[in-house]
Amino acid sequence: MRAIRGLWRWRRNPLRRATDLVEAWLALAALLLTVVAAPVLGSLVGAAAQNTLQESVRQQHHDRSLVTATVVRKLGGPLVEPDPDATSAHDTRSRVLADWTAPDGTHRHGPALTTLQSPHMGDHFGVWTDRHGLITARPLDSATATTHAVLAGFGAALLTTGLVEGGRRMIVWRMVRRRYARWDQAWERAGPDWGKAGTGS
Repeated sequence: MRAIRGLWRWRRNPLRRATDLVEAWLALAALLLTVVAAPVLGSLVGAAAQNTLQESVRQQHHDRSLVTATVVRKLGGPLVEPDPDATSAHDTRSRVLADWTAPDGTHRHGPALTTLQSPHMGDHFGVWTDRHGLITARPLDSATATTHAVLAGFGAALLTTGLVEGGRRMIVWRMVRRRYARWDQAWERAGPDWGKAGTGS
């Protein structure tokens, strides 16, 4: 908003200084960059992130498989916090010892996490594995990838706006400091004669 208010310095005024005009041009440049460059950059970053993340989604769904595991016994220890990317973030997970068959047909046996309320021997549940049958994280879904891409684009636009406004304020701050320094020098020169009769005549 200060960038918009800086545009008033274009008004014709006998007291207008050259620095006032510079501030007005800075305000206009900052306004244009905020209105035009920030959204464009945000869109470009969002589109690039979307392409990269969707490619990652396709690759993960190609490399990972959902297989059925069978509970051998429940393992001790505290309950595991839910996966924040899971469809239902309220599901608490339990650690169990399980058997499952890998996508390549080999038999696997080891610890796994399940959302079963009270797992017992013989219960079945799904686990994501890689091509070799090792348990891995659930693949990223398309909707989550799109959300991350939108947030990346929005963040890039906000960062651009912040950098533009920060740069404008820094330049104006330096200009004001120089203006005050010149005023101090002028007062020092006028100081010894200030108030004397005939000063300035």
